[in-house]
Amino acid sequence: MISHINGRLIEKTPTYVVIDCNGVGYKLNISLQTYSAIETENCKLLTHLSIKDDAHTLFGFFTSDERDLFRQLISVSGVGPSTARIILSTYSAEEIVYYIISADVAAIQNVKGIGGKTAQRIIIDLKDKVGKGKETSDLLFTQDNTVKEEALSALLALGFTKKVADKKVEQVLKNHQGEITVEDLVKKSLG
Repeated sequence: MISHINGRLIEKTPTYVVIDCNGVGYKLNISLQTYSAIETENCKLLTHLSIKDDAHTLFGFFTSDERDLFRQLISVSGVGPSTARIILSTYSAEEIVYYIISADVAAIQNVKGIGGKTAQRIIIDLKDKVGKGKETSDLLFTQDNTVKEEALSALLALGFTKKVADKKVEQVLKNHQGEITVEDLVKKSLG
């Protein structure tokens, strides 16, 4: 119904933005990923309109990948628009696709409000739908899972929280080309 909104950014918070488009202020609920990506006063956000009996809610997305993943997530039984937005605020679209393809229930379950059954349902329902046309090697993470898990265990033993350790390791893996040892991964995550 509404594909995108292009206008002047009036208000920006971590959970929503207000965009003035020809004198009409549109409130769009956003993820932290979109919040971080918006940098200018003039912006264009792709949208998804959620219609319920008691409300029409607009959700805004900086990239089409994020919007597509949002739509796939809300197609899963038990995952509504608010939960999908929390998932997209916790992880980037690429990370979520990786966790779904690699069937990482624990990573998905780390999202606030997602239990074990819902995490499994997300994986089962979306495993064949996400990342279509991409080889696993084309995805964000090509590193052997054992190296990643051992590095995460080491960071947790050093006192990092699971979320912080995950982010640090993912950042190193995203910026690193080729193979990496557990020791190098931990060192670079600490640096």
